[in-house]
Amino acid sequence: MLQHLRHAEITRRVRRAGATSVRDLAAQLGVSPSTIRRDLELLGRDGTLTRVRGGALAGTDADVDRPFAEVVGVDEHDKEAVAARAAAMVEDGEVLLLDIGTTTVRLARHLAGRRVTVVTSSLAVLDVLRDDPAVELLLLGGMLRRSYHSLVGVLTEEALRQVCADRLFLGAGGVRPDGQVTDTTAAEVPLKRAMIAAARQAVLLVDRNKFPGTGALRVCGPEELDMLVTNDGADPATLAAVAAAGVRVEAA
Repeated sequence: MLQHLRHAEITRRVRRAGATSVRDLAAQLGVSPSTIRRDLELLGRDGTLTRVRGGALAGTDADVDRPFAEVVGVDEHDKEAVAARAAAMVEDGEVLLLDIGTTTVRLARHLAGRRVTVVTSSLAVLDVLRDDPAVELLLLGGMLRRSYHSLVGVLTEEALRQVCADRLFLGAGGVRPDGQVTDTTAAEVPLKRAMIAAARQAVLLVDRNKFPGTGALRVCGPEELDMLVTNDGADPATLAAVAAAGVRVEAA
């Protein structure tokens, strides 16, 4: 890969994650850690990224908080495969908790016309299902996160204490090689943890590009999940580590 193309890809990945290590970037791009260190020095020098020991940080919060409309079009086919596989396991009458995210929005489209109850803080899911008479829709309250069409904060977390869901469909920024689930946005992490506590079964929806994916913030360990749904091409070693923790792995 030419240097300018590699720099563009490094910048995209770091801004998406908020923080990324030299080791992860080297593995993702198939180059040596020393090459990545030199790239980060150059990108740090011109102000594109902030160089820190062992990796780099995105320059500003605005870089990390990408608009929903921009993210929804990324890796579309992979997300669609995961969403379709998740929808196939849903049974009529279930109470489903849908996380914020672009894959869960695709899942919501597959749930249209189904006799299910959907609980969510995603305004994008609301837009998909608001006029569907078959779906009973419960919207959690909270502070509006305009850029990501969602509600977050302590009011959302408090509302989740009143929820008893059959299944949670959880999104994430990435899955580390040891099975740790991570995310990029501090406002979403406590909400995801509250959702796990509110559901009888936690199902993680992550396409193949989320291995290792992004995120400097820990959401949960694999032992807190019941199932992981992904698609062909996900890292086999990571899937094996997740399965070893007792998680059922489904590949679409």
